[in-house]
Amino acid sequence: MRRNAFIGGLIKILLYVLFLVVVPYWVYTTYLAPVLESTMEAVNQIQGTGAQVQTQFSGLQEMLNKFDLSQYIE
Repeated sequence: MRRNAFIGGLIKILLYVLFLVVVPYWVYTTYLAPVLESTMEAVNQIQGTGAQVQTQFSGLQEMLNKFDLSQYIE
């Protein structure tokens, strides 16, 4: 009886490890990792585009500052 209880306890521990560690890791690597990777690529692309727009806007603002519009406004 003691041996059966010991083996049952080992099997129970292995099942807990399987369900609490192995299955979530498998789900992450199979389903979530590709989705997160594509999302991070999209975020990086958006950040790069935002930096380009900011650079262009600052160039436009500098160009407008070079013009003296006070001569046209009374």
